[in-house]
Amino acid sequence: MRINLSLVRRAQQALVVAAGLVALQAHAALNIQHWQTSQGSEVYFVENHDLPIIDISTNFAAGSARDAGKPGLAGITRYLMTLGAGGLTDQQISNGMADVGAVLGGELDADRAALKLRTLSSVREQNAALDIYTKILHQPDFPQATLAREKARIIAGLKEAATQPASIANRALLKALYGNHPYAVDEEGEPESVNALAAADLQQFYRQYYGAKNAVIALMGDMTPEQAKAIAERISAGLPDSPAVAELPEVSYPQAAVERRIPHPASQSHILLAYPGVKRGDADYFALYVGNYILGGGGFVSRLTEEVREKRGLVYSVYSYFIPMQQLGQFQIGLQTKRDQAEDALKLVRETLDKFISQGVTEAELKAAKQNIIGGFPLRIDSNSKILDYLAVIGFYKLPLNYLDEFNGKVEAVTAAQIKDAFSRRIDPNKLVTVVVGGTDSGSK
Repeated sequence: MRINLSLVRRAQQALVVAAGLVALQAHAALNIQHWQTSQGSEVYFVENHDLPIIDISTNFAAGSARDAGKPGLAGITRYLMTLGAGGLTDQQISNGMADVGAVLGGELDADRAALKLRTLSSVREQNAALDIYTKILHQPDFPQATLAREKARIIAGLKEAATQPASIANRALLKALYGNHPYAVDEEGEPESVNALAAADLQQFYRQYYGAKNAVIALMGDMTPEQAKAIAERISAGLPDSPAVAELPEVSYPQAAVERRIPHPASQSHILLAYPGVKRGDADYFALYVGNYILGGGGFVSRLTEEVREKRGLVYSVYSYFIPMQQLGQFQIGLQTKRDQAEDALKLVRETLDKFISQGVTEAELKAAKQNIIGGFPLRIDSNSKILDYLAVIGFYKLPLNYLDEFNGKVEAVTAAQIKDAFSRRIDPNKLVTVVVGGTDSGSK
């Protein structure tokens, strides 16, 4: 296939400009349009003609929590869809996208799988890119040779990860925190489960979870509503006619504290503490979000960094965050420290968290956090690709269409009393799940 290098360079230049574009005035109030395709897919669209670029993200409730006893199935299914479809090989797909300057992407987490496309909006380039993109969505081939190759690559990566303390800690934490819940499944899978996967497993997973009624299509960029509707129909029409997927089961809270200590020869100890945190759209979300910025999400201005790193010098890094999911995603604190300081650092982190929950935040901390969060908000929506990601989240989790427009107002409205109330109700410091990899002691409790 002959590649027009001049066109590729022009397209890549345009895509780079789009990725870094700061269009605050245009995006100050997003006009999100929402409708359903005739096949039942949800569509979310923002029109923007600043650049001749369109971005598409098609999302499905096909994340790793749907693996159903076959860890790794969701991830390898999504990835192999891009490596052979409609009779095209992975090389033909790659060359076809490059020939028109288009970019194919995707992502996966516990809740969802997404396939993305960025292309020029000009007719020839757009149609060529959409032709390949829709083949990937509608006609994945899951070629046997490609599956065997990717399984070998994934298994090699899993074996390497099994020697790394950070990976060991993350996997152990998921299992200890979520138990038998689907969120306990690591998206990469296990060597044995990946090795056992066959093309028929991928086909079955695709037919079950990649149906039109299970799709959320996010569209952003240089197209009219009529053009966006035509593209959405083109995407939706070729998807399987499978039933809508049920929501995941609710997450149970720990009944008692759990601690896992895993020996490792590393010079550093990797320590994670976690508790079931928050859902998308949760009424406590903004209080927890702003509060966590003060606790450990604000980098060097956070309490954990100040108390554990700056004052005591006990850690290389320490942080905390919430991961909002369809069900309760984790609240997590993480730190790395020297082995001989692990116990002191862990003790101080727990004391800092206990004090934060019992005493709350100061008005000065709250004011500074709000200023930093609101001041940094424009960077969250300064490019088409960032807005596209928000459209996908808004659509997938059924958040209000004015979610972004009201974000800063919700942050500004948070009070110190709300933060203290939310943390005291939602996080029980006496029932945390703790994982220590490479600490001074071994064994488990």
